[in-house]
Amino acid sequence: MAASSDDLAVQATNEDATSCKRYAVQRGYWEDDYIKLLCRSTDRKSPEISRGYYARVKGIHTLVEELIKLTERNCQVVSFGAGSDTLFWLLHTKSLCPSLFVEVDFTGVTSRKCQYIKTKQPLLDALEDPIVADKNELHSKHYHLLAGDLRRMGTVGDKLLSTGLDTSLPTVFLAECVLVYMEPEKSKDVIRWAGTNFPTALFLNYDPIHPHDRFGAVMQQHLKSRRCSLLGIDACPDLESQKRRFVQNGWQGAWALDMAAVYSLLPQDDVQRIEKIDFLDERELLIQLLQHYCLGCGYSDAAKIGLENIQLGRR
Repeated sequence: MAASSDDLAVQATNEDATSCKRYAVQRGYWEDDYIKLLCRSTDRKSPEISRGYYARVKGIHTLVEELIKLTERNCQVVSFGAGSDTLFWLLHTKSLCPSLFVEVDFTGVTSRKCQYIKTKQPLLDALEDPIVADKNELHSKHYHLLAGDLRRMGTVGDKLLSTGLDTSLPTVFLAECVLVYMEPEKSKDVIRWAGTNFPTALFLNYDPIHPHDRFGAVMQQHLKSRRCSLLGIDACPDLESQKRRFVQNGWQGAWALDMAAVYSLLPQDDVQRIEKIDFLDERELLIQLLQHYCLGCGYSDAAKIGLENIQLGRR
């Protein structure tokens, strides 16, 4: 079935995000030798955009790595709407690969990523035999790339479990600018499936918030002009509703921070380093941008391994 124009518009946001990440990496905000293999080219981005992606990438990667170290790699990562993300390869470089790493996205996205992986040796070298790939999916010992529509979570859930995911192992689920493009009931299905099936788990969700002030209205209008409607933002417009959605859909507890708070909780020596890379004309615009995105986390800890303590700034 051909993708709708709206679905194609949402898929195109992956290309935008990857381009922004590649530019930030080129400028030295963080290290990633793989992003250039998944993005043909990029153009100049504003310092606010680069710092925003820095906060997003560093915040999420820090939390994922904490779980992996806590479990001594005996855990799993499931990335919903993974796009051209390079986290698996970055973990491989650090010898921090979990037992299983599974990515899911639309067929139009996974087909391109499959092609890149099969034709770029550094991407392929990180995978362990046996490697089985077709046009849209790729499977290896520790990494799987699946094609699926998250609005059909029953089907996607069955496909995820078929990869060998162990529901008893600690697992971190990732969703970055994914749930906000879904109808509220459909995004709840995703959160509920993960919370119901995995009793020891984290769910990290990155999404825009505060849609109804001036900044949020402009953001929404810009996305609508590109046929990208934020179908889920009115159901979760702030930090409290982000937390509530987790606890109402199978999760033991939750926390949420806007990205200005995340930025302030990152190691400040590194923040000071990246702030010297590009001159920022108006810091107020950066803070405003960061306050309109959030990082939320649902957690359940049946195994009592301390998942509620995996938070930024807590040492």
